[in-house]
Amino acid sequence: MTIKKGGGTGPHCLTSVMAVLILLFSLLPLPSSSAASSAHPSYDGATQFCSLAAGEVAAPERREVYDGGRIIDISHRFHESMPSFESDEGVGQFLWLPESMKNGSKANGSVVKLHVHTGTHVDAPGHFFQHYFEAGYDVDTLDLSVLNGPALLVDVPRDKNITAEVMEFLHIPKGITRVLFRTLNTDRKLMLKKEFDSTYTGFTEDGAKWLVDNTDIKLIGIDYLSVATYDDLITSHLALLENRDIIIVEGLKLGDVKLGIYSVHCLPLRLLGAEGSPIRCILIK
Repeated sequence: MTIKKGGGTGPHCLTSVMAVLILLFSLLPLPSSSAASSAHPSYDGATQFCSLAAGEVAAPERREVYDGGRIIDISHRFHESMPSFESDEGVGQFLWLPESMKNGSKANGSVVKLHVHTGTHVDAPGHFFQHYFEAGYDVDTLDLSVLNGPALLVDVPRDKNITAEVMEFLHIPKGITRVLFRTLNTDRKLMLKKEFDSTYTGFTEDGAKWLVDNTDIKLIGIDYLSVATYDDLITSHLALLENRDIIIVEGLKLGDVKLGIYSVHCLPLRLLGAEGSPIRCILIK
């Protein structure tokens, strides 16, 4: 018997191959993995479908740089083993496929469920201030003119948190409004580890206050899940977000990026009422 390749999933297609499927499944074990299962986390490799054409499509290229290196993606790719704040289990499953063409649906339709402060993400003032939260200062109110424009990438001394002393040492000139801080977190590859690490590098309270009082910085980017050290988690966030004019982007991917000035472009989702959002950030040389 010959199976004709095609994309149909209707009754005629299922009837025509039923005998072959029964024979195959009686002789062969179900595959534990396949190209299809690696393409979507919800595929278990055991779903029956008629079309065989998908297996002939080459795997897509996943890139970190574009346009000959002019565009650099500094967002982390979402996956189940990426770190989650104060968890050793990672993010876990966040993507489901309730509508699947393998199961006869007219189109594939995925569902996402995850914490808004997962991976590369942005904080809105309502994250740490209840009165701002109730007043509606959510991610939909963040100023896109702050999230997009010239930005300076700096290296933080590797044996220190971002204290007032370190901020002074960095000599960030007045007029610089967007700064991405690369720290020991990048060297330790903390965003690539499943387990949350509370020893990450971040802003201390005095470092946060020094930034507010002595610089023109309005966009802060950092390379782990929190801009603030674990010990100064609340106080540093309060200092940075109190006046609502500073935007915090956390969980950036800054390895292998040369120091200097870039054009940064960060776009959060317009989540009405949410105090945070996953965000896609790129640098353009």
